[in-house]
This record gives sequence, structure tokens and C-alpha cells, in this order.
Amino acid sequence: MHLRLQQLLPEQSPLLQLPTLLDQTLQQQLLKQQRQPLSSSSLGHFWGTRKLAEKKMYRCRQVVSQCSSTIKSNLGHGRQRYAGESTTKRFGSDHGYSKTPAIKPPTLNEMPTPKGSWATEHSRQQSKYNMHLAAGLGFTAFTLFVGYQSGSFYLNYGPDVKNTKVSVLSHEQVRERAAAAAASAVVAEESDPEVLAAGVEETAPVEAVVVEDASPEAAEEVAPPVVEEVTPVAVPDAEAVAEPSRDQTGPSDQSEVAPSVVAIVGDLPVHIPYLLIGAGTSSFAAFRAIKSRDPKAKVLVIGEENHLPYMRPPLSKELWFSDDPEVSNKLKFKQWNGKERSLFFEQDEFYCSPVELVAKENGGVSVVRGHRVVKLDIVGRKAELDDGRTITYDKCLIATGGKPKSLPSLSSAPENVQDHVTLFRNIDDFRRLESISRQVKSITIIGGGFLGSELACALGRRAKTSGLEVLQVFPEDGNMGKVLPKYLSQWTTEKVKGEGVQVLPRTHVEGATMDDDKVVLTLQDGQKIKTDHVVVAVGLDANTDLAVASGLEIDPTFGGYRVNAELEARSNVWVAGDAACFYDIKLGRRRVEHHDHAVVSGRLAGENMTGAGKPYWHQSMFWSDLGPHVGYEAIGIVDSSLETMAVFAKSTAADTPKAVVEATGEGVRSETENAATEQSSMKESNKLHAPVQGEHYGKGIVFYTRNDVVVGMVLWNVFNKIPVARRILKEGLTTDKLAEAAKLFDLHE
Repeated sequence: MHLRLQQLLPEQSPLLQLPTLLDQTLQQQLLKQQRQPLSSSSLGHFWGTRKLAEKKMYRCRQVVSQCSSTIKSNLGHGRQRYAGESTTKRFGSDHGYSKTPAIKPPTLNEMPTPKGSWATEHSRQQSKYNMHLAAGLGFTAFTLFVGYQSGSFYLNYGPDVKNTKVSVLSHEQVRERAAAAAASAVVAEESDPEVLAAGVEETAPVEAVVVEDASPEAAEEVAPPVVEEVTPVAVPDAEAVAEPSRDQTGPSDQSEVAPSVVAIVGDLPVHIPYLLIGAGTSSFAAFRAIKSRDPKAKVLVIGEENHLPYMRPPLSKELWFSDDPEVSNKLKFKQWNGKERSLFFEQDEFYCSPVELVAKENGGVSVVRGHRVVKLDIVGRKAELDDGRTITYDKCLIATGGKPKSLPSLSSAPENVQDHVTLFRNIDDFRRLESISRQVKSITIIGGGFLGSELACALGRRAKTSGLEVLQVFPEDGNMGKVLPKYLSQWTTEKVKGEGVQVLPRTHVEGATMDDDKVVLTLQDGQKIKTDHVVVAVGLDANTDLAVASGLEIDPTFGGYRVNAELEARSNVWVAGDAACFYDIKLGRRRVEHHDHAVVSGRLAGENMTGAGKPYWHQSMFWSDLGPHVGYEAIGIVDSSLETMAVFAKSTAADTPKAVVEATGEGVRSETENAATEQSSMKESNKLHAPVQGEHYGKGIVFYTRNDVVVGMVLWNVFNKIPVARRILKEGLTTDKLAEAAKLFDLHE
């Protein structure tokens, strides 16, 4: 092309430089691309640049070709004109000169190639992807390992039924072998008691009786008689390989299997991984927490009462509102929404006997009733029972609760007076008082706190239909005077009187005598009350009987076992519930005697017994209902001696305990609050002001402050807002922000 231009154009024509410039531009572009090794990521960019350069080169060639054709045609016409050619030839068509010459497309041989072979580049990319895959799998495996070790989930493979060498005996064979074992023990004791005593430490061959997956009825038949001597019990060897036969249940089977032997003291195992002292709410919450983190845990609960774990709040509330005359036997109650519920957390089928607990591969819980632990050997991790038996443990929880207080004037009274006095605390006290209330004409309740006021309202309701006279005596200015501000306490007293209770505030009992089978109470002001029965509800003392014998510390200010923020009193010993004096990281050292605290502290202690190491940070709540229309919930430190500020509004039919139970379907208020949220609309609220005489306190919020910081709150007829109150306590709200904080509770909805 360049040669053609030289032939057709003058020597100084600029068009002669066009092909040279184009070639130089293209070569520079190609050299720039070839300096870099081509990877798969830059190969596409290279070919795009190559295509663009080819298009530009093609257009340039087309322009030059057209220019050269036109110039050649014009030169031809000029030569024809001067040569005297005909007009037809001079003005003839130049169609043939304007045709674009064929452009040959470039081949792959003319294009640059990347450094290295395609196989090498592919191998490098695959190595990179394999490294990414290996890193992802490693991170996933590490995450699963950490989650498994921290207890976020667990793998339950179930029992190895196929490879477990166990002979399943019939009920008749079990009874025969149990009777034979008992007879052998009696004969051995009569013949040589020393041989029997030596059997405690020796693991001589014994005839093993093993029953798996037995029904509760069968378990009762299998349990050996309670004797003082040690009875060895065989536990199936999980590592046995041979498969058992259904047809062979004789001694030949047992000779083939060498079961491990676990000693049983009477009907108790010698060793237990988790020992819970006390069979109340805290122990039950701790058991559930332990099982959630250690699914195969074996837990033994020892309780002084003859009942399975149960909830205490209904004893002074819902049970008294039942119309069933057999309520004291059934121990079932109807909530305000009509739903029936049992007082017990779980029924008998949920638990197993101590003998069964030893043989259970997947663990369980057993409750020993009617016994108490009198001493702990902290170093040796040994517990001694009231009947002399001992049990070793790995982890121990003390949840002994509290003992009801009495008055000096009543505890020192004659025995015939004390026969007419009930210190209300447990199921037996409820059954006794419920029966008495149907027989007598008058009952006097001493105490104006939560329990005393609740019992007064409950008995007052019954008095409206039975003619029972109910009196309440307390030294405060009004009901719950140690908790509520004075104006609210006095307003509550008027509500209690409306329930049919004769209230005698600002006085206390100084003496008690008997007169004509009635108790005569002498009050501080000289007044005398004649009554058929007396109920004492003046608070609790922490049950710390174990402290002196076991060398545990008792808090001198608040009472109870002194524990740290993790509820640990000593190594491998935790305390929960009413008996624990714990360190609250927000409010300081405290001791709380309420149902929700028993649940929260028991759950925390159970988690820490399995290695969680969590401090106590959850602010527990408590509640009290004075009948179906007045109730409140509280959190933090609520003490009438503290400075208080409150916001109240008019209440509606929805602002009652009955309404909240009907709406949520749950009568235990702590469980209702667990489903509540912190959501709240910021609506307008009244400004804070001093209390006014005669004002109606339908619903509201009472803030308790210390050093201008909120440390406690009472939600009066305001329900499902405890999470909001808990957040305010956590943030340490000051008094200058209370007006805005009150808006969070939607009092004017």
C-alpha cells in the first residue's frame, strides 16, 4: 500500500506518512501487551484491544485504497485529455478503480501468545481454587469444633443396643432374684456380719439383676428392699461385643458377661456426678440447665419434704380461688383464663429411682424425699445424710431455701397455743390451713408483706360466702409498707379491706394465751383479739444449717451462704435460691426471696456446674396479686425507705392480673415476662408531681432511686413491661430523665 501511494502521490504529500504511522501505532500496542505475561484474567482485555486495532487498521486501509484509486483515476483522465482521447473515454466510468481490495483476516499465527502453555495456566488456577476450598473446609471444621466444645449443640448417638450384652429378665424372674438376693443378705448377716461388712470394699462376684427400659410399675418391683447393708448392683458393660440372646436368661449368660459393679448404700448410689441439696424451684431449674449442657448427666436431688419439686406462688394465690373441695388433695388450680394446671413441675413418671439412675446410660434425675443432708466434706466431696448414709459427688448445689420466721411472743407461748399457729410455707401448711378455714369462724394473719396480704385477700374472698372473719395485723402504716411508698401502701390497704378483711395497722402482737379453745392475742396498744387460728407470715430466714457443720461462710448483713458472682461458695459447691447471698455486679451484694430469682439463680448455678463460668447479671423480678383486680410486678431494690418518684394513669379492664393471664395463658408471671419484649411507643405522659390525697392509682410506675440513680421499679397494674424496666436499671438512668423514661411504658394506651 505504501508503494502504491509513492507511485501516485507527490514526494512531499502527507498521505505518504499515514501507513507508517498506523504500523508504528499497532506495533507499539502489540509490544505493550507482550511485555506482560498473559493470564486468563488479562487475556480477554488483550483480545479486545487486538480487535479494536484491527478495525481501525481496516478503516485506514479502506481510506487509503479509496484515495489511491481516485488519484489514479484522475491522473488517467488527465493523460487521456492531453493525449487527445475521445470525450467518451475521458469521461468514461471509473467503476473498476473504486472497488475495495479484499482484506485478508489475520490468522492465529499472526497473533501474540501468552507466556507459558495453556496447561500451565490451567494448573495454576486449579491450585488457587483448591487452596480456597481447603481454607473454607478448615474454617467450617474449626467452627463446628468450637460450637461442640462450648455446648451450643451435642450429638446424641443413642445407646448401642446391638453390642450391649444385657439379659432382659421377665417380671417374675426379677422378683425371684430380688427375693433371693435379699434372703442371701439376711443369711450372710446372721452367719458372719464381718463378711458382709467386708463386701463394701471387695468386688466379689454377685448375681446381677439388670432391667433396661422398664416401666414405672416394673421399676417399683425391681427396687430392692431398703436395708442398712451395702447391696452391689451390676451395671451393663457398654464395651461388650457379643449380642444377647432372648432365650438365654439363666446364670450361663451372666457367666459370659463381666459387668462392672456399682455399690448401693441402701437405696442410694455411693457416688453421683451431680448432687442437689433441696428439692425446690432452684434445684429443678438447675437440673434442667445441667441436662441442657450435659445430656447424659446423672442428677440426685435430696429434699426434706415428702413431695416432688413444685412451685410455691399458687399456695397463696390461685389454689385459694378454686371451688373444688378436693383442691388440697389434687393440688391443681385454674388460672384466671380457666386453664387448669398442676402445682408440680413434673409428674412421677418424669423421675426415676436412685437404683435405676445408676444404670441409665442417658442419665436422668432422681429425687430422694424425706431426708436432708446434715454435713458436707468439701475437700473429700462427700455428703452425709440425716440417717448416717454418705454419698460422694463431683459437683454439689445447695438450694435449701428458707425457713419461715416466727414471733418471740408466739414461739415462747404454751404448747396449746402453738397448736393453733401455722407458719405458712409449704404444701402441708396449705392443706392444714385450707382445712381449718372450712371449720373455724375466725382467722388472724400476722404480717403485712407479700405473703400476708395475699393470704388475707384469698381468705377474705372465702369469707364473703362462708361467714369467716379474717383479721390482719402488722406494724407498718399499710399493706406492704416496707416495699410501697406510704401513699400507695395506704391505698392498697383500702383495697384489701374491700376484699372483706379487717386490717389493724401500726401495731404488733406482744403475747398469746388460750381461752375457751381460742387464742387471745394481746396487741401493743392493749387491744385483745380472740381468734380460732393464727397464721404467721413475717418473712424467711435462710436455711443455713449446713454452714456450721461444713465450714461455709454466712453473710453477717443479709444472711444466707456468702457466694461470689458465679454463685460458688467453695470449690465444686454452689448455692442458689433464697439461701444464696450473692454479689450483683450492678446493685452490689444481695439476698432475694422470690420465685423468679430461684429460677434464674438455679439455672445459672446449673450452667456453672457444667463449666459455663457465668456471673449473675440478670435482674430477677417478683410479683404479687391481691385478688384478680390488683397486682404489681417489681424488679431491683424496692425499699420504701428509698426516695421514690412515680407516674400514674387511669386503669382499664385490661390492666388487671386476670386480664394478663387471659391474654397470655400463663399464670406464673415470671414465665409471662420471658415472652415480653422491649418494644414501646413513645406516647405523651403526665409530668411527675407530688402525691395527692384521695387520688386513684389505677396503674403506674414507681421509681426507687439511690444517689439520684434508679435502683428499683414497681410496675403497678402494668404487665409484660419488665424487659423495659430491666433495661432502665442496666443503663443506670438518673432522676432527671424519669419523665421521658415513663413514656416507655405506654401508660396512656
